[in-house]
This record gives sequence, C-alpha cells and structure tokens, in this order.
Amino acid sequence: MTEHLPEDTTAPEPDTIATVTFLHPARPSVDNDQPDTPTAAPVAPQQPVVIPPIPAQAPAVAPDDRTVVLDIARVILDKQAAQAAEPKVVGKVDLDDFDDAPLIPAWMKTPEGWAAWTGVFYRARRRDFRRWVRRQRTDKGHIRQFGRGVRRSHEWVVGFEGVRVQSAAHTAHVLTREARIAARSARFTPRILGAKKQIAMKAAEKATKAAEEAVLLHKKAKKDRNRARNLRAGVVYGPPLAAIGSGYAYGGSLGLAAGLLSTFAGGAFIGCHPYNEENDWTTEWRSLGDGDRMTAPMLDQSFRAAKVIGNDESLRVVQMPMLDNRGAWTAILDLPPGVPAKRAIRATDELAAAFGVEEAQVSIAKKGRSGRIELYVSRDLPFTDKAAPGPLLALNEAANFWGPISIGPDVRGLPISISVVERSGLIGGEPGAGKSASGNTILLAAALDPRVILVLADGKGGGDLEPFEHLCECFEGDADPEAFYELLKEQVEDMKRRYALLKKLGKRKVTEELANKYPELRQKLIWVDELMFYTTDEEYGKKITKLLRNLVSRGRAAGIITFCATQKPGSDVVDTSLRDLLSIRWALRCTTPEASDTILGKGAAASGYSAKTIQSEMRGAGLLWAEGTNPVMVRADYYTDEQVNELLDRATEWRREAGTLPNAPMSLADQLRAQGDDDAQILAFVLDVFAAHGTDEEPADWLPGQLLLDRLKAAGHPVTAEKLGALIVRTDEEKAKRPWGEKGSRVTGYPLARVEAAATGRFGLTA
Repeated sequence: MTEHLPEDTTAPEPDTIATVTFLHPARPSVDNDQPDTPTAAPVAPQQPVVIPPIPAQAPAVAPDDRTVVLDIARVILDKQAAQAAEPKVVGKVDLDDFDDAPLIPAWMKTPEGWAAWTGVFYRARRRDFRRWVRRQRTDKGHIRQFGRGVRRSHEWVVGFEGVRVQSAAHTAHVLTREARIAARSARFTPRILGAKKQIAMKAAEKATKAAEEAVLLHKKAKKDRNRARNLRAGVVYGPPLAAIGSGYAYGGSLGLAAGLLSTFAGGAFIGCHPYNEENDWTTEWRSLGDGDRMTAPMLDQSFRAAKVIGNDESLRVVQMPMLDNRGAWTAILDLPPGVPAKRAIRATDELAAAFGVEEAQVSIAKKGRSGRIELYVSRDLPFTDKAAPGPLLALNEAANFWGPISIGPDVRGLPISISVVERSGLIGGEPGAGKSASGNTILLAAALDPRVILVLADGKGGGDLEPFEHLCECFEGDADPEAFYELLKEQVEDMKRRYALLKKLGKRKVTEELANKYPELRQKLIWVDELMFYTTDEEYGKKITKLLRNLVSRGRAAGIITFCATQKPGSDVVDTSLRDLLSIRWALRCTTPEASDTILGKGAAASGYSAKTIQSEMRGAGLLWAEGTNPVMVRADYYTDEQVNELLDRATEWRREAGTLPNAPMSLADQLRAQGDDDAQILAFVLDVFAAHGTDEEPADWLPGQLLLDRLKAAGHPVTAEKLGALIVRTDEEKAKRPWGEKGSRVTGYPLARVEAAATGRFGLTA
C-alpha cells in the first residue's frame, strides 16, 4: 500500500519506496462454520483498538529511512484487522438453514446429526430382520416354503403305487387266513365222512392256490413300487447331493455352504406356493394309516365319524398327541359333558376305521374319571415282533409267589404284573392261541418258589406239563377223569386239615408269615389243563365240577390257588357256578365274540373288549382281566423249551436245598436195600456195579462174573461163584462167553436184565 504525501513533501524515488505486505495476525475464530481452526490456549478478550491520529504533516522521509511509511501502513492495517475481527453477535442457530448445500440441513453437520444419519441403516436392517423372523411363522416364510418343498418332493417320490400294494397286502392276508381255515377244516374232517372229506380237501387246495397267487401279486406290486420310487428318488435327491458333495470337494467349507444354500433355495422355490383347499388333497381327510400325524382336528373328525360325539361337539385335549419311543401315538382326551368313556371304548372298531388302522392297533382306556380316556394307536400291528426274553431268566435266587407275578408287556410295552394270592383264574382261547405258553408264566413262577406245592393235571395228555412232574406233589398226566377225581378228593381233605390248623392257631386265613412258620400251610397251586376233558365225562364230570367249586370257593383263604385252562369255557363245559368264581380271566384269541364273553363275562364284547379282534399273528396275546375295572391287552412272556428246562433245573436245585423237593420214585437198588435181607443187599450192590460201568443215562447191559465177584469181595460181601449163580439164575444162552477187556478175552458174565428179573421176581418189587 502506498500513502500520498502532501505537496510540499518531496516524494521518495520510486525505486526507494518499500512494498508493504500485510500478514493477518493469528486470532481465535468465532465462526461456527470453521470447527477445524486450532486453538492453543484461551485468549484474553481483546481491548478496543486505539488508532493514533494521522499526523497533519508527514514526517520527512529519507531515502534510507522508511520508518514512517511502515508505521503508517501498520496502523492502517491494524485498524482494518480490528474491524474484521470484531465479533458478530450470533443468536440461536437455525437448524433448518440449508446453507449452500441443497436439501441438507445444518444439523446434519453436527455430531448428533452424523450419529443419527449413521444409525438409520442399522435400525432399518434390524426392522427388516424382525419382519423376516415374523414372516417365517406364516405360510410365506422361507423355512415353511422349504418344508413344503421337501414335502411335495417326497410325496412325488412316494407316488400312488402304495395303494396297490396295500390292496394286494389286504387281499393276501384275507386269502391266507381263509386258506388256513380251510386247511384246518380239511385236516380235522374225519375220513369216514367220505364225500365231505373230499369236498373239504378240494376247498383247501383251491384256497391255498388263491392265497399263493395273492402273495405273488403282493410281492410284484412291492417290487414295482420300489423300482418307481427309486427312479424318482434319484431325480429328486440326486442334484442336491451332487451340489453339496461337489461344492465341498472343490470349495471346502465355502463350497459346502454354497451347496446347502442352493439346496435350500431350490426347496423354498418348489414350496413357494402355500397349500389351499383346492390343491391340498390331504385336508379333506387325514389318516394315521397313511402316515399323517395325529392332530386335534383329526381327533374331532374321527370321533364324529365314529358317532362317539355329535357334529357340533368337540373333544378337549388334556395331553396333546405325541409319539412314544415305539412310534405310537398317544393322547389323553376329555369327552363332551354327558358322554361316558364306555361309548368310546365300544366304538373301537369304528375309530380304527376312521384312523385307517386295524382294530387291534387302537387301545382306549378310562383315565381317572368317567369322561376322560387315554387313546393309544400303535404304528404297526402289536405283538407281531419277536418276544423279548422273559424276566424269570434273570433270577439268581428263588422267586416269591406271594408277590406280583410278571405276565408280559401290554401294547405300550409296559410290563404287567398280577397277584394270585387268594385268587383263582381261568385261561381260555381257541386251539393254537398260546394257552400252554401263556400258562408257563404262572407255572414257572410257582416252580421257582421252593415254598409252593404243585398239583398238576393234564387233560390233554400231550406232555406239556410233563417237565414239571418231578416237582409236583400230585401229578395226573394220563387224562384219566377217575384219577383226577381221586386227586381232587385228596386236595379237599388237605383243605380241611388246613382250616383245622388255622382254627387251632386262631387265624382267619393263611399269610406268608404263617406259611413260612408252618410247612403244612404252604401255598398250593392246583393247575388243570384242558378242563373240558374232565368236566364233560359222563361218569365223573359232575363230581369233578363239584369238587373244583368247593376248592375254588373255600380254598383261597387256606392258601390253595386254582387255575383252569380250556378252549371254550361255555356253560356246557364249565358250569357257571364254577366259572363265575374264577376271579382272574385271561381271554386269548377266540373265533367269536360269544366265546370271548364266556371267558371275560357277559357283555364284555359289547363294551369293546372282545378277543375276536386279536389277529392270528398276535400269538400269545390276550385280554387279561385281573387288576382294575377293565381288561388289558397283554402278551405273555415266552419261554422256549430249552429255557423252560433251564428254569426247572434251577427250581429243582433250589427245592433240593430248601428240602421241599418231593420224594422221587425209589430205584430198584434202593428198594432192595430197604428190604433188610442179605441177598437183597448183594443184588443191590450188583446193580450199583452195573450203574458204575455204564453212562450217566443208562447202566451197562452186561458184565463178567469175575468182575462182579471181585467187587463184591472188595465191598465186604464174601460171595462165591456158585452162590452168585444160584442167586441169579441164567439160561444157557445167557451163560455163553463174550469178549471182554482190551485183549478181547471171551468170558462168562451176567446180563442186567437177568439181575433185575431175579430181584423183582424174588422180592416182588418193580424196576
């Protein structure tokens, strides 16, 4: 800047005038628009700038003296800087001022504005995620879409060939059952009937041929179904597996994730359209037999179809339907007010049809109150799998017949036990239903308790009870009504002796403590197999029925337990006065509901408990009415013949140790020793020598005479050859020499048969 001088002042030379450059001093800024201006320290408020007056006369300026010019320039510049630095009076900031950037308010430049702007994205994404999670619960959710896609793909793979397989299977089952019935009828038709026998044989052949053809058709249908399903499964499941496998092979974890994501996306695309009433063919009717799951609407629909509840009524679900560990559906339901549980129990057949399963697969029981039921629907026909080993095989010590006895599992797989103390029982069913195997559960439990007295009678005479004979106090195995009548008379006399002892002791009935203290009061099990053979005898039938009724009605308090087994315990077989006293009822498979009622009682089949519903494949299963108010479907624990013999060996050993093993028939040698005669003692020792030189099963059939003499002499019996020959008289053929020893020397001897004949003939004994 250059200042003009007065006229009388000599202006300096141009080349001598200095150029003045003003440098703005560093001052603190008060402008809010410049937040980045550094401030080292707070500065004291500026004092008003005092500008000295310009001198009236400019000082003389020498060519080399520029002080005055510089001072004047400095004063002027300081004045302008003071004016520029004078603080503005700023009021409240207008946050809606858009400044020079359009549509961007001033508050966006503040820290709060920047934080708000950056949180918009986070909040928007969080709302989107929450919206996505809520959407998954709807039909348009990705997870629901993928589930529908999997279901639709699986339904396409399964196809409709299963209908033909089920139809063929049903036809095969029906024809097979008819073939068995026809074959049984032909087998039991007497040949003396002639024409009827031929007709029955032809009918059996025809039924067998039809059953074989139905079985072949069923196998072919299964083969065709499996082939079609395998082809469709390759189309549906092949690409996803290939994508996942190739992705993992080439891309590792990222490739695996990409393959899974693509599979999920494909499944969601297939199931993008939700089901509706028009295209969902399963909403009209759902069936457990077709693999659908049990739901509350299905239960209402099925109970309405079975006429258990009205069309405007519904069930109240106490326990939601669920699958147990056996794959069966179970639920606890409350029926509408006024509807008893027995109505649902009577409609078991109709409910099974509504569920699409067999009647034997549905089990309904009252649960705590009259209007509450427990529903159980098994996945497959129960009791058709292989039976598990019975619990008696795990016993390491004697059983307790006074406590509960394991019978077998029910349809739920739960073990069922009963108590037979002061009870009596009846087991019935058609031939081949498994009465003998079922009865073994009770017989073996009694045999394994050394305190129990066994009295068995086999009206079949077939040997089913023969393995128990050596453990029995009385045994009738020849199906002899007269012998059984005499056996029952002995048991009645024993019952009288028991009551006399109880009266003497001042006791009302036999308890476990009394039985342990007094051996005469031990528990006694009277088991009668095929009762029909005894009670239908013309001469002894009524007498046997009278004695049995006496034992069943009076013997319970005396510790006598009676069980009877028969095929059809009708009034013509078992008098109702006897049948009604048998408190435990076990109805195995029967051919008619009437036959089932003769076991369980009149009206049981009408109430929904009929042994006719038991299929032939359910061998050993039956309706057991022992505990509670309703029968329970139970399959008896099964023991093979080898396992029965093993358990009876244990029972024999435990009874021998307890001293309760019945006295077995004495051998011929023991009978000879009991005679007290010297010759009898010699013959008994000779029989022992024969037994010692034989095997465990049979003694030797011939021994040299010198060997017998040497053994007799060593045992202190000085017997000569002449005396032995006179005691055991032989024929000339029996005196012939036979080879003996390692060298095969031929010597004379005595046959075992001749020794036994000499003993029995002289002393009147039996071998």
